[in-house]
Amino acid sequence: MIYLKRCLFGILWIGFQLATAQAQSTYPLSKDSKRILFIGNSITYAAHYVDFTVAALYLENPGSKMEAINVGLPSETASGLSEPGHAGGRFPRPNLHDRLERTLEEVKPDLVISCYGMNDGIYMPLDEERFARFREGIQRLHEAATQRSIPIIHLTPPIFDPKKDPAYAEVLDTYSEWLLSQRMNAQWQVIDLHFPMKEYLLAERKTNPDFFLAEDAVHPNETGHWIMAQSLLEGLGLPEAKRKASPDTYFDTKASGQEVLALVKKDQSLTKDAWLTHIGHDRPGMKEGVPLKQATKESKKNRKEIRRLSNL
Repeated sequence: MIYLKRCLFGILWIGFQLATAQAQSTYPLSKDSKRILFIGNSITYAAHYVDFTVAALYLENPGSKMEAINVGLPSETASGLSEPGHAGGRFPRPNLHDRLERTLEEVKPDLVISCYGMNDGIYMPLDEERFARFREGIQRLHEAATQRSIPIIHLTPPIFDPKKDPAYAEVLDTYSEWLLSQRMNAQWQVIDLHFPMKEYLLAERKTNPDFFLAEDAVHPNETGHWIMAQSLLEGLGLPEAKRKASPDTYFDTKASGQEVLALVKKDQSLTKDAWLTHIGHDRPGMKEGVPLKQATKESKKNRKEIRRLSNL
């Protein structure tokens, strides 16, 4: 296993070095990107980084008619893997590819923003077969979007706290390095969330060893989600948020910034469950959304008010 890990890290390191040489690459949103689909696992479903990002996009582009649709699904993987006894044996992890075609067909997005990886190594040490399944799953996702001429931005996964399990933290380092290496292909757009979070965590622990970005090692707290949003916004060509230490210090500087954020949170909370219910999925225990027609009607009102506020 040690030899395998060294080989994998050695191979990936060359690609990672080349990829990070272009670390400042940005992918500004096209004016045609009016409907943005966020897809991922429970971290995306939690929506905090999505809310921060979407609110900032409205504020930085006053009057934008953008619509953001979040269909993150807790427990999901792109690899299709599930560990034995997941959720106490009640259900296996959902597989993105069981709903991907339906999702793209129903949503008809102008842009996909994808964040997978946290669950894909199923919380076990680095293994070539599991790693291959992750790569294959992400490539299938990429092809499904590009075959429909839909641009897709891949996000590296958030960090897993190395204090809890250093081996699994290395798995996500490896998965992130592979994703970043795909930047060498002109058809791939990849924004790094993972290593900015890792850098922040390690810097804070120099003075406070008990500092954390995720209490359970997996699900980021508000600071963790803010770092994710900052990195995503920087990758979209909007670096201003990167200079703000917290969401409040960013949104307080914008006229009606907090009001826009509150409305975005309200709108996203309404629409994500409506879309998930409408599209369908294999994950038990999810909240039943209101009918999509009702959610869409209410969302139009919310977004109209967001546009008004963002123009103040």
